[in-house]
Amino acid sequence: MTHPPVELRSDTFTTPTPEMRRAMADADVGDDVWGEDPTAIALEAHCADLFGKEAGLFVPSGTMGNEASLKVLTRPGDEVIAEATSHIVLYESGGPAALAGVMVRTVVAPDGRMDPGDVRALIDAANPHTSRPTLVWIENTHNARGGRAVSLEDVRAVAAVARNAGIGAFMDGARIFNASVACGVPVAAYAAEVDALSFCFSKGLAAPIGSMVVGSEAFIRDLRRVRQLLGGGMRQVGVLCAAARVAVDTMVERLADDHANARRLADGFADALPGGVRTDAVDTNMVFVDVGDRDVEHVVGAMAADGVHVASVAPGVFRAVTHKDVTSDGIDRAIASLARAVAPS
Repeated sequence: MTHPPVELRSDTFTTPTPEMRRAMADADVGDDVWGEDPTAIALEAHCADLFGKEAGLFVPSGTMGNEASLKVLTRPGDEVIAEATSHIVLYESGGPAALAGVMVRTVVAPDGRMDPGDVRALIDAANPHTSRPTLVWIENTHNARGGRAVSLEDVRAVAAVARNAGIGAFMDGARIFNASVACGVPVAAYAAEVDALSFCFSKGLAAPIGSMVVGSEAFIRDLRRVRQLLGGGMRQVGVLCAAARVAVDTMVERLADDHANARRLADGFADALPGGVRTDAVDTNMVFVDVGDRDVEHVVGAMAADGVHVASVAPGVFRAVTHKDVTSDGIDRAIASLARAVAPS
């Protein structure tokens, strides 16, 4: 019997649920560029309320949401303080420089939780010869640091440094619902600590396309203009917003299942490859595996030949991400596949 592939490269590989597909087919739509798509309007208001903010704006992707927010919240030549492996640093094609014209100064935080003292030191170091710090950027969960969930206390401490310095704070909350479930903290509590926040519908929540940015009415008004500048006005967007509404209303609590599967996967990988996994660092739905002196591409390729897809993300390291389409049997198959891939030849 042929098994379907076990897709662990990312939770962006999730497919929409039948309820999402029905909602898309039945969506009431209008022209969103004219501000007349009722499903988009309802989704934006719903998400703003959920996060305790004044307004929201649907955008095609998390990257567009982040980059448009940067452009609104800064001026060319400003300085943004972020963790060294943040998504805006590594995975947005140089957008901060190309689109917003800002400098990004980085703080190294191996667990994704920036030290408030390090942030304060960068702010205090500014002088007439340097770029001007105007924004602190917080990522939660932190993708490149293993999907670590940043606690409310950690967010609050860093945001307080920004606030006390008179500068802004933004959260890239692409997977903020994973952090919320893992930490038992409502998303509105996180959002209350920052000026604005972005999050994705198309990862663990399993909608096919889209992200949301929430913040003040004035911020969202400016963001809408920048979204248009970047080509993000999409006309009858209610077809997508209908699926996103189902995602945010029905797919959050089940993220706990993904986290449990990730912990079981981590334990199994640790047995297959002793020392390769920090099981205590698996907060949410990501497992990072260090293959040591083995060729990571060989390991990834051997697992792919087994029908188990993981992604190399750094020299000697691959990532596995659980989501709704990864079954218990898939976890077992992945563990067995790694064991075969690293077994002595």
